[in-house]
Amino acid sequence: MNQVIPANAWKKSKRSGAGSGGDCVEVAKLQGGRAVRDSANPNGPALYFTDSEWAAFTGGVQDGDDNLL
Repeated sequence: MNQVIPANAWKKSKRSGAGSGGDCVEVAKLQGGRAVRDSANPNGPALYFTDSEWAAFTGGVQDGDDNLL
């Protein structure tokens, strides 16, 4: 997917910040899904997820699924 995502569409977790060592990601809500990128490399690649893929991923994180990685 080659979609230009406006800079103001990217959101970083409120839990990110000083002391996190720069290990942060940003998420952009898109029509039909989400994009995720490394906040330390905003011009680098982004991962794209459909709405159903995003729901499965975030649901697994919330449930403590340790098979995500």
